[in-house]
Amino acid sequence: MAARRALHFVFKVGNRFQTARFYRDVLGMKVQAGLECSGVISAHCSDYTGITEDSFSKPYDGKWSKTMVGFGPEDDHFVAELTYNYGIGDYKLGNDFVGITLASSQAVSNARKLEWPLTEVAEGVFETEAPGGYKFYLQNRSLPQPSVWLAFIFPLNYFCACKLELQGIKGAVEHAAAFGRIAFSCPQKELPDLEDLMKRENQKILTPLVSLDTPGKATVQVVILADPDGHEICFVGDEAFRELSKVDPEGSKLLDDVSVISTFVSPWA
Repeated sequence: MAARRALHFVFKVGNRFQTARFYRDVLGMKVQAGLECSGVISAHCSDYTGITEDSFSKPYDGKWSKTMVGFGPEDDHFVAELTYNYGIGDYKLGNDFVGITLASSQAVSNARKLEWPLTEVAEGVFETEAPGGYKFYLQNRSLPQPSVWLAFIFPLNYFCACKLELQGIKGAVEHAAAFGRIAFSCPQKELPDLEDLMKRENQKILTPLVSLDTPGKATVQVVILADPDGHEICFVGDEAFRELSKVDPEGSKLLDDVSVISTFVSPWA
């Protein structure tokens, strides 16, 4: 039976080669799936989720790609979606994303071995950065499987079981250009009710409920909302999404191939 579950968080990246190295070689994540697309970004240009971080919110023209990385399949793991727009070398960071805390002694060991910069900010906790400036906090401890905690200045904290904690802050939330999107799934039949609830409560709907067709695969329904501070929240129909989010065994090789090519065709890659 379909259930409500957290899926992924979207990051915009400007250096795909170094970003892939960080997530795979330092953090120890694996490529789950990927997509290359040419031409104007469109909600219909996808064989994975049907949308990208920028499909509805930014008018980027040109080639783009996205890569899903994580510690396991998105069916039962929270993953990261890395969106790369060709020709965009960097994005201005706002104050809306604090960082990701990852409990993994292996990640700490990997960073030391590869001489990736680490700064100890507390006993057994090391601060580092992914390419582009996104903060990561690596806890030097072992768990049955790596534990991920995302912190936002909404602020909300997201734990692997979708635990949300609200905290007060001073000043306004500034998303700048690097803002991301968190995605959840729920039974498809619940999406219309979710949209109706947002309308009744006079909340912002960024993309009304839409069906996205993928030739030869499932048609997924999507609605994209905004919280009061402007964070984007995407809900997709769980049943169809499970088919679209299957692991691609060639994903890592494809990422390596396009990353090498992009280092030659783009001065920012």
